[in-house]
Amino acid sequence: MDSMISKGGARRQFLKKGAAMAVLVDGWSNATRAAAAQLRDTTLRIGTYKGGDSYYFTEAGVADIPYKTAVAEFSGGNLIVEAMSSGTLDFGGMSEIPPIFAAASAAPLKVIAVLRGDVNNQVVLVPKNSTISDPSQFKGKRIGYVRSTTSHYFLLQLLKENGLTIKDIQPVALPPPDGLAAFKSGQLDAWIIYGLVVEFAKSQGARVLRTAKGYLSGNYVISASTQAIADPAKFQAVGDYLQRVSKVYDWINNNPEKWAAKSGQIAGVPAQFFLNQVKNRSEPFKLIAVDDAAIKSQQKVADVFADAGLLGRRVDVRPIWDHSFAKYLT
Repeated sequence: MDSMISKGGARRQFLKKGAAMAVLVDGWSNATRAAAAQLRDTTLRIGTYKGGDSYYFTEAGVADIPYKTAVAEFSGGNLIVEAMSSGTLDFGGMSEIPPIFAAASAAPLKVIAVLRGDVNNQVVLVPKNSTISDPSQFKGKRIGYVRSTTSHYFLLQLLKENGLTIKDIQPVALPPPDGLAAFKSGQLDAWIIYGLVVEFAKSQGARVLRTAKGYLSGNYVISASTQAIADPAKFQAVGDYLQRVSKVYDWINNNPEKWAAKSGQIAGVPAQFFLNQVKNRSEPFKLIAVDDAAIKSQQKVADVFADAGLLGRRVDVRPIWDHSFAKYLT
């Protein structure tokens, strides 16, 4: 009898534990389904550029995004930062410079990843018949650049290296399209510029006086709004999107001709323009987690802008960096 009671009691305990486990598993299942539903209903607002990484998600095999996306194109990283600061964007890439100005104004964004990349597509151009052979000859000349960008920083470093300041030249701040028009019409003696317009200008005879290798870090950054970071579903979406972007750059590095062909179609220019960039690049693109070297690099840039009187105050950049997305990039 005692044995029967013991066996019956053990059976009841087993059934109770089984029932409890079923409730727990069902609870996990419900929580998982709820999280998936929340992610599915989330919209990640992304700032990018024409021909940017989002154009190649299908080729890279990462187009199966489990949340909604709203992609807007911008002509510069400074504009992406402005949109993020105004609350209309969650995610976007830029050089390391626009976030410095955002930090100076306490804008609600964080730098969450670093895109290591090419600096040889950022150059000093002079007209083909120019007598300028060195930046030391910039004194009194009309020098074009793009304000608050790598172009601006490159100019400041070139001037400093040659014992000059911005007061020794005629600085002409123009966005790239206007700069190209001014350069073509002879209104600039030299132009410090980046990107596809470099290939346009070179194809029409412009000469590269310097590349930015040795002047720029090669760090481009990915930023997210603090509001998006604080939202659990958007945080997950941002992390997932970072992984997809990383795979896109791996695809581009491994398929330069396919990338160049599609990029040429998008931009309406010869694919060779993009192959030239690949051929001459200082290093391939790679998305990496935030590290101390990148923070130190940005601090150096911030100090240069502060010394030039372009920031209202000296800026400590460390608070604008967020390490919490490292797990998505390891």
